[in-house]
Amino acid sequence: MEKDGFPVRIKDMTLSSLERFFEEIGEERYRARQVARWVFKKGARSFDEMTDLPRDLRDRLSKVLEIGSLSVLEKRVSRRKGAVKYLFGLSDGQAVEAVFLKYSYGNAMCVSTQVGCRMGCALCASGIDGFIRHLRPGEIYDQVLGVQRDTCQRITHVVLMGCGEPLDNYSSTLTFIRNVIAPYALNLSPRRITVSTCGLVPQIRRLAGEGLPVTLAVSLHAPDDRTRNALVPVNKKYPIGELMAACRHYYHTTGRRVTFEYALISGVNDSRRHAEKLGQLLSGFPCHVNLIPANPVPEKGVEGVPRQKAEHFKRVVESYGIPVTVRRELGSDIEAACGQLRRKVAYAPEGRQ
Repeated sequence: MEKDGFPVRIKDMTLSSLERFFEEIGEERYRARQVARWVFKKGARSFDEMTDLPRDLRDRLSKVLEIGSLSVLEKRVSRRKGAVKYLFGLSDGQAVEAVFLKYSYGNAMCVSTQVGCRMGCALCASGIDGFIRHLRPGEIYDQVLGVQRDTCQRITHVVLMGCGEPLDNYSSTLTFIRNVIAPYALNLSPRRITVSTCGLVPQIRRLAGEGLPVTLAVSLHAPDDRTRNALVPVNKKYPIGELMAACRHYYHTTGRRVTFEYALISGVNDSRRHAEKLGQLLSGFPCHVNLIPANPVPEKGVEGVPRQKAEHFKRVVESYGIPVTVRRELGSDIEAACGQLRRKVAYAPEGRQ
């Protein structure tokens, strides 16, 4: 029982599809739930660990189902307490990044959804070398399990804001979310999951109808089309007016306020005029603005702003009645900007194959 020449991958399925698979091979449906708990909740990496399954069943399943896991190629611990960046190796020789962040409210994790990216945002290192491929749902989930295994700590919040555009890999992203919130898995509240997007309007509207009250985080980065066209090329297809309409639809459908990510880039989008335009754009809309002093990306000439300037920008936006925070700086010393560590390791001269 194989698919495309490979055993069926458990973590690429939800419980319902795994149950159907068990029925197809003549096994009881409840066995699927047992296996799902071992794999998704306990992080089992072999069928030998599943001691409540008969030996003959374990032997049979090992021939038709693949559990899989990711190897840690590199790990960097920030000098600032609470940030660890991982570079995970994939089975095809590619690599993907994830970041563990410790906060007072719990253990957060930023996961990647693609190898590379095709969005071409000016402030991100993820797409410098182009788009390579989508991650499968299990490859996203394995980032969480890998970090839990390494840190011996339970992940309580997940942010899909690593390499790649989550809504460009819509099917894998949704399967991952449905698994990570399931009782047989980590049982996270959807409200503890954040899905980031650079502004794919049709997918935002589609996500609103999924019945999953996750937090939507929009990488806005500019309050006007001219500036945003230069920073986020997808804005040329879905300009700010259409994006804001989709965000309002998301709020009214899910009841979840939208977070707007705004990376402050020195000399590009950090003036008082930009702050005032941002305040005017968002005034009256139930949202939250997350200001980010941009991580330096030398390949793209991106430089962040001093904390003092970020605080001044914050006060101007707040004067329009909008809640604003300035993200604390974590991880600039561990190549924390999306895509930086993968490029540094994979594309260094000694790292070339």
